[in-house]
Amino acid sequence: MASTTAPTVPQDPWFQDRFAARIGGAQYGKGNEIYKFELIKRAKRKALADHPERRMLDFGIGENDEMAPEVVRAVMHKEIDRPENRGYADNGIAAYKEAAAAFMQREFGVTLDPVNEVNHCIGSKTALSMIPAAFIDPGDVTLMTVPGYPVAGTATRWFGGTVHRLPLVAENDFYPDLDGIPADVLARTKLLVLCYPNSPTGKAATRDFYARVVDWAHKHRVIVVQDAAHIMLSYDQEPLSFLSVDGAKDVGVEVHSMSKGFHMIGWRLGWVCGHERIVRAFADVKDNCDSGQFMAIQKAAAAALADPSIPRQVREKYRRRLEKLVSVLRSVGFDCQVPGGTYFLYTKSPKGAGDRTFANAQEASQFLIHDLSMSTVPWDDCGAYLRFSVTYEAADEEAEDDLMAETHARLTRARLKF
Repeated sequence: MASTTAPTVPQDPWFQDRFAARIGGAQYGKGNEIYKFELIKRAKRKALADHPERRMLDFGIGENDEMAPEVVRAVMHKEIDRPENRGYADNGIAAYKEAAAAFMQREFGVTLDPVNEVNHCIGSKTALSMIPAAFIDPGDVTLMTVPGYPVAGTATRWFGGTVHRLPLVAENDFYPDLDGIPADVLARTKLLVLCYPNSPTGKAATRDFYARVVDWAHKHRVIVVQDAAHIMLSYDQEPLSFLSVDGAKDVGVEVHSMSKGFHMIGWRLGWVCGHERIVRAFADVKDNCDSGQFMAIQKAAAAALADPSIPRQVREKYRRRLEKLVSVLRSVGFDCQVPGGTYFLYTKSPKGAGDRTFANAQEASQFLIHDLSMSTVPWDDCGAYLRFSVTYEAADEEAEDDLMAETHARLTRARLKF
């Protein structure tokens, strides 16, 4: 006999009304909106279950597919057993700060005082989340480019500030329109967060653009935070630091990462450099949030920074892969070219496939996963775009070519419409 007992409705815990408004307040945990990356994960699981015979071509991953170089891991092996590395690193060891300063001088001609103008961070993500704490009071504004990495904007809201979005569109060459910011917004603005080479558009900044940013920041008294996580993955020009432009160090800081350009994904290390007072403010906030990255990791990273061949090899690998991917995508109708930087290819989404039409990039992405077992990341912030990442796993160039051939075959069968 079937049970007539009604399903049990889970009760809220007694502290449900104690959650902070910044994360949803009393409604925290009750929403049913699904983040696009979770949608991608679910669609991939279903495609793998429905078509176990068809390998997933994963162009959605945004992290390097290689381990850190052997020479870097060798230093880590050595340093991990040294008792002097067992303690707290607090705001960073001198050896890492000095290595970062030497790297900035060698690669960009930027002179920094490693004691006062450089401070390590446990990855650039933590730095971008902490810097707003040093500047944002309730009512203040942070300017954020979109599409983009939202961490500094999230932190701004948590501190009672607001975010003003600056769309990155092809019509403006994927630069923000700083002159179009409303006067009332500009009057409350304290921070401008940039990211070049830009994730996800792949646009690389020019020296002229940075010079205009410096003048604008002086005029409007806005602090610039330039996210340089992809700086060593620059293709259409030599890597360019914001701080190499005259006056840049007077208006802001640059945030660097050991992840993208050094195959050190997961090691969680980077640095903030620039104006001494801003770096100090970041360090003061950081000192109350963490106790520093493991010293053995900092020493291994210092060895990586001292080896100019590492970022060059990383750059050439991803340049090669991007060139191959662009060739394949163009052959099936995509209008794209090798980006100025990053390992991302940001390209207009197809409008349909066969007799199907797509309302946006999200629908196109779901089609590619479900029907072709091909994963990409959709962006609908400023038009319908797909982001392909060339960080797929492939052991060698022959494996890359095999994956590209399979990509071409599947996309050809899909009969995409643009």
